[in-house]
Amino acid sequence: MTSFETRPRVRIEDEIKQQQFKNEYQKAYINLMLTSSRLQVQQAALFKPFGLTLPQFNILRILRGQYPKPATISLLIERMMDKTSNASRIVDRLEAKELVTRKQCPNDRRTVDVLITEKALALLKKMDGCEGGRETGIANLTDSEARELNRILDKIRT
Repeated sequence: MTSFETRPRVRIEDEIKQQQFKNEYQKAYINLMLTSSRLQVQQAALFKPFGLTLPQFNILRILRGQYPKPATISLLIERMMDKTSNASRIVDRLEAKELVTRKQCPNDRRTVDVLITEKALALLKKMDGCEGGRETGIANLTDSEARELNRILDKIRT
């Protein structure tokens, strides 16, 4: 049992001290935003001992999926979860940590290829237990509830 399972459940009304909403859609939207924020904070705390931020981890996760092929900055931007993050700046920081390398693309001199390093692959292997919400409040869901949540979230994004 994780520490999240032992905490009492708190209703959104009590959490934000608002007893009424315009309608269930507004309540669901606020609830979704608050939950997303909490999950990000929990995930960031899990990544902190590894010296990575959520956007840096996201870039490394994308690069690991591409490995051994490199990725361009435009591909990283296209696949990133947080579209407001600056992929070039994140790659700069990852390069300084020796977690990625950059080199000019042989086919297009205007493009830079980004490749994950062995050091980063080893780091991600250590971090594999941190990904996927297993150490966050999402662990309170059953498999069937997680499937239903995924179905609903996919429907919201369409």
